[in-house]
Amino acid sequence: MDGGVQRASASWENGSLAPVNRLLTERSDSPTPGLVEGTEPGAGQKSAMFVQTHSFEDLTAEVENNGREETELDQEECSEELKVRHNGNISPDSRNKEEDVFGEAWRSHKKHVFVLSEAGKPIYTRYGTEEGLSSTMGVMMALVSFVEADKNVIRSIHADGCKVVFLTKSPLVLVGVSQTHQSDKEMLRELQYIYYQIISLLTLTQLNHIFQHKQNYDLRRLLAGSEYLTDNLLHRLERDPGLLLSAVTCLPLASSSRDVVSSSLQAAKSKNLVFSILLAGDRLVTLVRKKDQFLHHIDLHLVFNLVGSSSSFREGEGWTPICLPKFNTAGFFHAHISYLEPASELCLILVSTDREDFFNMSDCKKRFLERMNKRNGYQPLKEALKCPSYSVEQVGIPELRHFVYKSKSSGLYTSPEFPFVYQSDEEQERLMGLYQDLHSHLHHPTRPLRSFYRCGESENLMAWVTSGFELYLCFSPLGTKALAVSAVTKLLKWMRKEEDRLFILSPLTY
Repeated sequence: MDGGVQRASASWENGSLAPVNRLLTERSDSPTPGLVEGTEPGAGQKSAMFVQTHSFEDLTAEVENNGREETELDQEECSEELKVRHNGNISPDSRNKEEDVFGEAWRSHKKHVFVLSEAGKPIYTRYGTEEGLSSTMGVMMALVSFVEADKNVIRSIHADGCKVVFLTKSPLVLVGVSQTHQSDKEMLRELQYIYYQIISLLTLTQLNHIFQHKQNYDLRRLLAGSEYLTDNLLHRLERDPGLLLSAVTCLPLASSSRDVVSSSLQAAKSKNLVFSILLAGDRLVTLVRKKDQFLHHIDLHLVFNLVGSSSSFREGEGWTPICLPKFNTAGFFHAHISYLEPASELCLILVSTDREDFFNMSDCKKRFLERMNKRNGYQPLKEALKCPSYSVEQVGIPELRHFVYKSKSSGLYTSPEFPFVYQSDEEQERLMGLYQDLHSHLHHPTRPLRSFYRCGESENLMAWVTSGFELYLCFSPLGTKALAVSAVTKLLKWMRKEEDRLFILSPLTY
């Protein structure tokens, strides 16, 4: 194992070692660009779509609402609406709740997640039943309270190859128990996502209001039927590089075709419309936002999770409240969610600030489709959906098996489909686990690395981070470090050539 140990000892503004005024210069013509933010392949040529995040450390940052005061959200409680929305989406086979919490099957799971209130009331468990684990969660809360009594905070427990990580976000306590190689920070990232998932259903204002009035309230009554969202999010956390990198991947599409879609969405605007998002499965086709309003990756991932967790949105035009916690934890947006065709993967999400705006949003969708048909914009999308990814062979580097590349300035990433050797779910999760391990080395809280190379029995791995991009590569075990370094240069050249197709370079606003 060889760690290329150039540590980030210098401090910088805006996540870049370059002076601020240099970030606005022309894109680099160098065949190996990307060492400076704003010149890397995939860097947007206009304003960014997302809140700027340079790594997942932003997950632990407090929510900021600067520049967003003009967007007023619906802050009324909508508990009954929440129940109605989720009761229609419960899948009886989606959760194995019959596992005996004292049996070997339950204990054999490598990772458990628990959510409880500060009164010790069970709220969620990934496996088994909350009732069967009530005494276990009581012990967890006792540990938290015991340490807090001495004015300390319990962060983690390490024992016998097992990690127990605690995240206290009053009035909730989240606990992750893992027998994997994940770092504490990686587990904390996952617990943060689960916390934001709960906030997206209730708002932090309503959550605090409930527990202020009744400390031992059973929150499961309010979240009944929404467990599948948390289950699906945990599955995505193990498989989706975007949640690891705080980034989103795009549907490969010719820039001219993407521009037609974006401009059609831009034209179909309404007074209270804040975000227009078109998805193709788990891939972003385009996103158009209201000027001066930015979406955070975490909020977009929660929207992805909401759409991907339920088939009911295929049945017609859906209208659902959703809190975007990194935008504002206090109130609800209202999302018009519909598929362009019942059997299509293309899903349109129109986010409004007005709970009575359903018919306006429905009209926006009609105007969007009319404009798309008039400009022949729908057929290229259908063609792109036939091949929603690309193979690593297209890059032309024989030793390269797989990679994940993130452009920091655009907040977008790209990755090829998994090759044959990683076709099984187990192998894909194993590779993602290796990427997570590399990520934890690059973003170590006290000893961050710029590059890292590791030789293994089944594959060799390399990770490299600059102020412009983040890159993770998987090679054949017969390769060498010199070949890996050479491959990075070739890969950057290829991505520069293909960036118009793989990234959104010119995002639009209303």
